[in-house]
Amino acid sequence: MNRVLRTALAAAAAFALSTPLAACGDNPPAGTTAAPTLKVWIMGDDGKNFTNLVSDFTASTNIKVDVDAIPWDKVNEKLTTAVASGNGPDVMQVGLSLLPSFQAAGALLDLNTYLRDYPNLKNENFLDAVSSDKLNPAGKVLTVPWIADTRVLFYRSDILAQAGFSGPPTTWTQLHDYAVKLAARGKGQYGYYIPQWDAPLPIQFTWQAGGSVTDSTGKVNLDTPEFKRAADFYTSFYREKLVPTASDFDQTQGFISGAAPMLISGPYLAKAVADQAPELAGKWGVTMVPSDKASTALFAGSNMGVWHKSTNVVASLKLLDYLAAPATQLKWYQINGELPTVKSALSDSSITGDANAQVYTKQLQNAKLLPVVPAWDQIQQKLLDSLNNIALKGADQNATLIQLNQDVASLQK
Repeated sequence: MNRVLRTALAAAAAFALSTPLAACGDNPPAGTTAAPTLKVWIMGDDGKNFTNLVSDFTASTNIKVDVDAIPWDKVNEKLTTAVASGNGPDVMQVGLSLLPSFQAAGALLDLNTYLRDYPNLKNENFLDAVSSDKLNPAGKVLTVPWIADTRVLFYRSDILAQAGFSGPPTTWTQLHDYAVKLAARGKGQYGYYIPQWDAPLPIQFTWQAGGSVTDSTGKVNLDTPEFKRAADFYTSFYREKLVPTASDFDQTQGFISGAAPMLISGPYLAKAVADQAPELAGKWGVTMVPSDKASTALFAGSNMGVWHKSTNVVASLKLLDYLAAPATQLKWYQINGELPTVKSALSDSSITGDANAQVYTKQLQNAKLLPVVPAWDQIQQKLLDSLNNIALKGADQNATLIQLNQDVASLQK
């Protein structure tokens, strides 16, 4: 999150604390129309699929949904403008990594007093990792779960077999050794792929090394032996030229072509590969992330919230209730490849009967959230910049990590 957005969020927080909000009372605001049009922000390029998803909702409620798909590289700009002006959507998708900032800003409506009227939004319906007590300030419900996401290892079984491997790697040592042999296939061929924009990957490596990224007070602390081991493992793939260095390397096409036959990603990649390269059916698979001392992956995904000044609160809650229905969650998985957060949906035969989905569900049981702290967005950017400086620019690793730890401490004062 850039400095402009942080400033705007702070201003919005002050505004929210000093100004009564019509939509925040126990009752829906007066004058709400029977069938309003909801403005909904969906992040990324999923707007068309989301519009298809909510067509049944509109047909049954007569509530229209106007979807605005916000490209990921425009999210900061869009949110900065909305928070500063107070003119936001009715409903918005909020990535879990952005939750702390929006909670602090007061940009989201507290839904706590409304939830008793919407059975699909009961806390016990959702996975424990995203329960209200873990993602919301005490006594408040600022967002409700929407989609779950975790990371698994994708591998080209056909290419691994050609290299003499009978199955995917299960440990760090095997992942490295496989990558060495696969990268030796020739020019433009790699053993593994590391997204240079993926800050959670070194955090996952830290968890897998048996460490934590927060201390007993809840502050982020990367000055640990486990993080140092994770950073060294991360940079080793670059030192040994096992991964591409081009920042615009396309992981989907790299996986399909075989240039990068192993990578860690989310379930959305499976749908992309299946859609774009159906001829590869049976030639690739997914498995739990390789372990060092643990096989822990990221628990990611998005929640949904109601804008703090919405005048369509009741209609917005009806939409959230619809999105949390098991049938809707399963439909979204079918059309967009993103996992449900509703436990009963995850136990449906359409998921339990799918080999890949079985892996996703199993990995979710060994997945952790990123730290829910206000400074996390800045911290993870510092982390990513530091590792990329080491890996791509040859910066001294020890000196860079020392500076990183100083920056992390300074950001949390």
